[in-house]
Amino acid sequence: MAAKDVEREAARLRAEIDKHNQLYYVDAAPEISDKEYDKLLKSLEAIEAEHPELITPESPTQRVGGQPIEGFTQVRHAVPMLSIENTYNEGEIREWDIRVRKALNSTDAVRYVVELKVDGVAVSLRYETGKLALGATRGDGETGDDITANIRTVRGIPLTLADDPPPLLEVRGEVYMTNAELIRLNELRVAEELKPFENPRNSTAGSLKLLDPRLCAQRRLQFVAHGLGEVSGVKIATYSETLGCIKRWGIPVTPHSAIYGSIEEVIAHAKRWESERNKLDFQTDGLVIKVDDLGQRQILGYRSKSPRWVIAFKYEAEQAVSKVLDITVQIGKTGKLTPVADLTPVRLAGTTVKRATLHNADEIARKDIRIGDTVVIQKAGEIIPQVVRVEVDARTGDERPYVFPSTCPSCGASVVRHPEEVDYRCTSPPWNCPAQLEEIIRWYAHRDAMDIDNLGEKIIHQLVRQKLVTGLADLYRLDEATLADLERMGKKSAANLVAAIASSKVRTLDRFLTGLTIRHVGTRVSEVLAARFGTVDSLRNASLETLESVPEIGPVVAKSVYEFFHNAANVKAIDDLLAVGVDPQPPAKPTASAGHLPLSGKSLVITGTLPRLSRAEAEALIKSAGGKVTGSVSKSTSYVLVGEEAGSKLEKAKQLGIPTLDEAALEAMLEQ
Repeated sequence: MAAKDVEREAARLRAEIDKHNQLYYVDAAPEISDKEYDKLLKSLEAIEAEHPELITPESPTQRVGGQPIEGFTQVRHAVPMLSIENTYNEGEIREWDIRVRKALNSTDAVRYVVELKVDGVAVSLRYETGKLALGATRGDGETGDDITANIRTVRGIPLTLADDPPPLLEVRGEVYMTNAELIRLNELRVAEELKPFENPRNSTAGSLKLLDPRLCAQRRLQFVAHGLGEVSGVKIATYSETLGCIKRWGIPVTPHSAIYGSIEEVIAHAKRWESERNKLDFQTDGLVIKVDDLGQRQILGYRSKSPRWVIAFKYEAEQAVSKVLDITVQIGKTGKLTPVADLTPVRLAGTTVKRATLHNADEIARKDIRIGDTVVIQKAGEIIPQVVRVEVDARTGDERPYVFPSTCPSCGASVVRHPEEVDYRCTSPPWNCPAQLEEIIRWYAHRDAMDIDNLGEKIIHQLVRQKLVTGLADLYRLDEATLADLERMGKKSAANLVAAIASSKVRTLDRFLTGLTIRHVGTRVSEVLAARFGTVDSLRNASLETLESVPEIGPVVAKSVYEFFHNAANVKAIDDLLAVGVDPQPPAKPTASAGHLPLSGKSLVITGTLPRLSRAEAEALIKSAGGKVTGSVSKSTSYVLVGEEAGSKLEKAKQLGIPTLDEAALEAMLEQ
């Protein structure tokens, strides 16, 4: 590809990625899947890796984070970031309304903008000539930390503003984490033997203070704006107009805002959202009520720490009373036993809660939780159900203290607790413990590991309990007939699962390592190891000293990796996987000839059953020709490869006018 063509393609990809960021974060109308977005990003990364002279500071690829920094420097806010007065009942809201109207001393109408109070971390974003120049925490309101390196990793924050922005613009808002992202992150932390985060806000705050922006980039934080600080070159009369401008410049604003002319309408809005908030995918602990007219705000002015023209109405934390019917243990993939309280079902924060984690034996002892106890439960950060306290006065004498099992409930092996740990663990090798094996398979199939669609927990449970799968390699020996006999599985579902399992044979080495569930090794460590060693053999032949010398790999992780690859059972499990055709691919390294491949820059979707090629073979063929295989049809799809019994993807391709290919046409294209 000529230099000008490469430059144009890079510019096209940047524009395409920026467009999809706008659609996703600002307009809430995404057109492509996360996988398709990631593949656009990888295409741009490949071009920039081959042509580093094309990299710009505003390129979407620069969101992955640079090198670790030594610490945060402090910056002074041009306009102080003040706090907001809180209120907890309707009477206090009415009293505030009276104070506002009295202070204005006018017959002019007062309009209020009501917004959800996103439970995140307050930050300030400074744009100069339309480009992000500074990101800072609120700090003490006068001075905050310069977190620009981490702020640049938040995809919802544009690096360059759109639509003729003012020369100087300071945007105030909240960086936050969605509930779904917290769950994903906690799955990874559990896999690395780390304590899960209890709520999105704490995990967001911790992410923004990481000294390695690359780690922050992995947290998938989001941002919403709710005001301005220092601004020049723009005149705005109302806050509602301000939100429109911020959105036009490409910055996401607080969703579900509304404008009312009376405080009673505001209170009615607050009552509706007390239950509606539980349907959101992010945490909100209340509403923020603001005077809309900026001129009226100037009249109202400020107290020493908060403006008089805004107030927060906060909801009380939801709690419920339930009864501990039993205490059981869950066995993780590393053999850790986690006690769980089985509860009388109770509604809490919009869902029915039947179970609550008790963390470990020490936690049970500290709170003196017994079987039969009446307990108060709440969701930590409104996400994870936990027991707050025991209602001791409600005890009847029939309650029973819980005794941790001395043997594994799944396989009968002995249970031990090492002196330096709080957890009990099953001593059985994971392949001999059905509960551990189920968790290992579940993680192996996870989207961040080998990404095997349709291999859910219920299917895994049947496969293990019926001894159809006694190790990971057995997954690749399953056939359609065997799977079709399982509950809730028909011929079509069985065929789809067999295809999905087969396609996982050619995942990259980092995904393979993540799927092996090595203790202390999650996605980031897997990426580091894959980049350093490239192949399974190279990694498992590495000495302990070599592992310890790898950047980001400390002694504890190095020892865990070394011991894993020198454990006879694990060696056999890996050899079995390689024997059935699992072929972990080294990390992609763009080559100078990549642009000349017949499918370079093309995105294909496969639907139906091909006459000769398996889905995995077709995917490998397309990738070897420089193409990408995506899971859904969109406007950015180049071709749809169609086999027999093609379904909805073919229909969508026809609707969008996407060209279709059969297997013969694909092969002819590759021959040309």
